Amino acid sequence: MSPTYEYSARASSSRLDRQSAVQFARFLGDLLDQRFLIPGTGIRIGLDPIIGLIPGVGDLLANLAGSLILVIAAQLNVPRVVLARMGLNVAINALIGAVPFAGDAFSIWFRSNAMNAALLERYAAAERRRASPGDWLFVVGVVAVVLLIAVGAIAAIVWLVRELL
Repeated sequence: MSPTYEYSARASSSRLDRQSAVQFARFLGDLLDQRFLIPGTGIRIGLDPIIGLIPGVGDLLANLAGSLILVIAAQLNVPRVVLARMGLNVAINALIGAVPFAGDAFSIWFRSNAMNAALLERYAAAERRRASPGDWLFVVGVVAVVLLIAVGAIAAIVWLVRELL
């Protein structure tokens, strides 16, 4: 077997592995967020909000399953800012999803797993595709909102302590 043939076979195998990983992520995103149609409506749901109804462990299991898409993206060397955006999608779904019933309704609307699968598909297609300005804007915006919430919470605690003393 010539070195050229070995290299092209390895590259072809790598491309196939990459393709199957992206297909699995797409399947997982679909299964968790939009696999089933609620009869009589146009609303699609997946296992994420259904599993989320199980008290205590439901949201944990659903978010662990959704995190597999993030792990696949990291293995495929997706740009870090895209990984950050995907991680924030999972975190938002986990935080709001922890609120009983309202969080599950949010999960039906937000569809973090389907979004993450689409991000993975877009950025894994090219070996070294750069993150878009929209990805950076999203990450910076979410970080800014989280910081504002943290500062607001600290200010509220300080105000409350002053009022009580």
